[in-house]
Amino acid sequence: MSFTVSRNTKINALLLLVVAALAVLPLALGLGDHKEEPFTGADAEAETAITELQPDYEPWFSPLYEPPSGEIESALFALQAALGAGVLAYYFGVRRGRRQGEARALARAADLDEGGAGGADAPAPSAPSAGSKDA
Repeated sequence: MSFTVSRNTKINALLLLVVAALAVLPLALGLGDHKEEPFTGADAEAETAITELQPDYEPWFSPLYEPPSGEIESALFALQAALGAGVLAYYFGVRRGRRQGEARALARAADLDEGGAGGADAPAPSAPSAGSKDA
């Protein structure tokens, strides 16, 4: 029994491996600028840079909600990213489904125009049942 892998499958597997390596390697190798918190966000980096350059700087406003810990802040950010990904996936799924439905409808219309009955693979019309309104 031979199993052949298509070119697209190989490319997808390679891309998945690269993405996994990009996510895991920095954590495994301990890369990062700071020893205490190596992977702080851009907001924390900007705040640190501003306080170093101008220690008397006062922010214009404060956040509406300040999470009690960094873990909760990360969890909320991950939830926001997951919801955004879900919305995008839903949109692209609906768009693809509509496109496939339109293609099927056009194929059926073309098939009906050419053959009249729908061709060999069209389903046979079913007779109405005794209890249906059409009988």
